[in-house]
Amino acid sequence: MKQTILFRNLNYSAKVQSLLDSLSSYSDEQLNKKPADGGWSPIQILHHLAMSEELSLAYTRKKMGFSSDFEDNNLAAWARSLLLRISLHLPVRYAAPPAIDTDNLPVFATFTDTRVKWEQARADWTQFFEQMPDALANKLVYKHPRAGRVTWLQMLSFFNTHLERHRRQIFRQGL
Repeated sequence: MKQTILFRNLNYSAKVQSLLDSLSSYSDEQLNKKPADGGWSPIQILHHLAMSEELSLAYTRKKMGFSSDFEDNNLAAWARSLLLRISLHLPVRYAAPPAIDTDNLPVFATFTDTRVKWEQARADWTQFFEQMPDALANKLVYKHPRAGRVTWLQMLSFFNTHLERHRRQIFRQGL
């Protein structure tokens, strides 16, 4: 199970790198330009994605520091994960959790700094998974703000769907 998590994490990291590579030819001014509808700039979207991973890992580490007794994977977690992924495919705007909403996103940031921030979050997750005890591989440790506790594979599935949703948002803005 742990090898599957490491493999899926590697695949997800490759998708992050692909998105970052596809944006590397744009100027900081282009990437910081907000759309006409007042939404997030591409750089703010990248920060939102990076911060969601950073804060997820921070919460997970904190939770693991208080408890080592986690529930096994179950049908309810699978259903919550499925509903979350389906909801992210709908053409509906969702309010971001307060910690990663507009108030916590930079007004202006360089692409280089943003890339480093997200790549560090990816490296931290990779290190976490490599060092994670095998016994936690199929436990409900990660807690999504809306879907509740899910497995690592379900979390990575969410990260993938979340990335794809925001990738489409970036390129709808005319980049």
